[in-house]
Amino acid sequence: MATTETAPAAPKGRAAAQDRSDGGTKAFNRLAATCVTLFALIWLVPFLWALITSLRPNEEIAANPTTPWSDNWNFDAYSYAWNSSPMGWWYVNSFIISTLAVIFAVVVCSMVAFALVNLNFRGKYVVFAVILAGLMLPTEALVLPQFMEFRALNLLGTYWAVILPGVALPVAVFVFHSFIKAIPDSLIEAARLDGASWARIYYQVVMPLCRPAISAVAILTFITSWNAFLWPLLVLTQTKSQTIPVGLQGLIGGAAIQYAETMASAVLGILPLLAVFLILQRQIAQGVANTGIK
Repeated sequence: MATTETAPAAPKGRAAAQDRSDGGTKAFNRLAATCVTLFALIWLVPFLWALITSLRPNEEIAANPTTPWSDNWNFDAYSYAWNSSPMGWWYVNSFIISTLAVIFAVVVCSMVAFALVNLNFRGKYVVFAVILAGLMLPTEALVLPQFMEFRALNLLGTYWAVILPGVALPVAVFVFHSFIKAIPDSLIEAARLDGASWARIYYQVVMPLCRPAISAVAILTFITSWNAFLWPLLVLTQTKSQTIPVGLQGLIGGAAIQYAETMASAVLGILPLLAVFLILQRQIAQGVANTGIK
């Protein structure tokens, strides 16, 4: 009798524990969704405010800057911002610089990571430690020595002065190193036994397997290069050779700020990055997840 009375208690206990677990999971999911929504709003609200302000006349903005409504929506600010400045050249410059920075960063950083993982040489771990130490070094600390270096090389005012400092990125080396290290050693050894050279293993075996890492590094490098401000401001002296962030900063100066035109310029500057992220967001998430960065 005691057995028949106590036997059903175990399933009930497990069911209660399962209900508590499901309740905790649902509560956590709601909390996570709330946090994601709040972070999205933190980014989205300023962008929407810039977009709405850019479509309002300057007179309305000056009279009532806090209202999001207008009776005279127009695109005059965009037309003025595009025609009053060489924004087309700024787009071209930013695209060329960012694209070349991506190509060089992917090739150089992947080769460095491949050598650190598969080759044995003296000082290997010291080199890797020095590269990782670069993650903690602020970019501003390198401005003066880099400026003197590129001035000695007569590269100031050229694309190369902006591209070359972004080629050796410690974070890109770390991403490729984490991904290449996860490739099975048996695969590399099989290629070596077949007589493949290290160069052939690099571009025929390793790099095809590193496509998620390549996507992540390429996208992040493109965004970083596009948004760079301090270094391009120092080395690109001519107006037509400037990039989008530097050129937009020049539009803000003056005695009277044209708020609609300023906001329109900001929206035009962010649209390419927004398009890149929306199109390639799956590759960004996949690359970050597969390279061990949590």
